[in-house]
Amino acid sequence: MVGYDPEAKCVSTAEAAAAGSASGLVTRVLISPLDVLKIRFQLQIEQLSSRNPTAKYHGILQAVQCIFREEGLGAFWKGHVPAQFLSVGYGAVQFMAFESLTELVHNVTSYSARGSFVHLVCGGLAACTATVAVQPVDTLRTRFAAQGEPKIYPNLRHAIVTMYQTEGPRTFYRGLTPTLIAIFPYAGLQFFFYNILQQYSEWVIPAEGKKGGNIKNLVCGSCAGIISKTLTYPLDVVKKRLQVGGFEHGRAAFGQIPWI
Repeated sequence: MVGYDPEAKCVSTAEAAAAGSASGLVTRVLISPLDVLKIRFQLQIEQLSSRNPTAKYHGILQAVQCIFREEGLGAFWKGHVPAQFLSVGYGAVQFMAFESLTELVHNVTSYSARGSFVHLVCGGLAACTATVAVQPVDTLRTRFAAQGEPKIYPNLRHAIVTMYQTEGPRTFYRGLTPTLIAIFPYAGLQFFFYNILQQYSEWVIPAEGKKGGNIKNLVCGSCAGIISKTLTYPLDVVKKRLQVGGFEHGRAAFGQIPWI
């Protein structure tokens, strides 16, 4: 289980950071196409429906076909380099901070480091720390995933220089406020539900049947992520809209321009 456990051999903060980075790297490679779809849907004002003639994207299958036809297979990994920096950096900071915070709670308070409420608070604080650290990369990743053809930013260096010169340094932190408002409950609830589900699985599965630990962790983590993301998703939409502010010309082909 993640988090400090005084009754078990715990990993160091460096090991937690390495594990978070590795998991972020692998996960990003696998889910990048879905993330591109999510960003395109979030930035489209028109309703996702085939009955809406003004909408560019009507559904998942239609959007996949449209992006592949117009932009090629590589479009599903647009912004993959900044996305990897985002995932690796975020994972490292989040897990390192979570381990440190839960250990701090155990050492200086009377609360149990394994308690669900402790995981809720420490998970939220760890995620906020990681978010502030990688927000510029998240903005870059959103811009790359949002742009169509022809590309406004041909590479990462060009994007950084152009955004800094035309919009100023604060543009890299667009959407930070709603991100922090969303990420605290999202990550906190994720760690909270993960802890609850782990405890439930230990109660349901008899001791002699606990061989599929990795599968159990995968299921618990997936369920926790689904629940927490569903509850906080609206704020993620607001964040993405803010991150493309000033970039309207780069996504003009996708429909109406969001006025945020």
